[in-house]
Amino acid sequence: MTLTLTVSDEVRALAPGFTHVAIEADGLVNGPSTEASSALLDDAARRLAVRLDGRAPHEDPHMVAWREVYTAFGSKPSRTRNSAEALAKRALSEGGLPRINVLVDLYNAISVAHLIPVGGEDTDLIRGAMTLQRAVGDEEFVTVVGGEEVVEHPDAGEVVWRDAAGVTCRRWNWRQGPRTRLTEETTSAVFLLESLAPMPVADVERAGAELAELLEKFSPGARITVHAPA
Repeated sequence: MTLTLTVSDEVRALAPGFTHVAIEADGLVNGPSTEASSALLDDAARRLAVRLDGRAPHEDPHMVAWREVYTAFGSKPSRTRNSAEALAKRALSEGGLPRINVLVDLYNAISVAHLIPVGGEDTDLIRGAMTLQRAVGDEEFVTVVGGEEVVEHPDAGEVVWRDAAGVTCRRWNWRQGPRTRLTEETTSAVFLLESLAPMPVADVERAGAELAELLEKFSPGARITVHAPA
């Protein structure tokens, strides 16, 4: 793997059933959302409705597991939902899913259809290795509030993704910072699909394979590597 991804022992102890699949992609073509990427989001919402069969997203066993882990590291899951639950809630609402850009639309569609947290980071903007760890509390997380750039600090014990420059995503997969997010200029990215037991690892692999196929379809010629679950 070109980009080093490490999960700390503390996080493994907190969530023994955690698995992630990483997809590295170079030579991507991004741009504003299209009719095709928008259609994928609509289809994902339909697939989600079938999957839930009348239940609320937070009642799904996988989302229950994420809520338990969020509670374990001191976060209130009803206020700071994991990214998959938050997207699923929007998908089932009258407003539906947001259209961001093609690459974000693709991974959001996979997240909603499979009810699994999926994130994308611009590898050209990542500094050094990435680590999933429990925060000390003095790490810097640069975000934007009211149009102004501000620096926040995660809570001590909070699970965060970080690189050498600071935190890239707070509360595991709740809020990504703008520094490494995928923009219309992104050409290289790493996509992370994250799951907890009781979701079978094979289900995460299927979701990763579907995302890789979509990346190949929307960025012909891109170099895509799907890594084994870790």
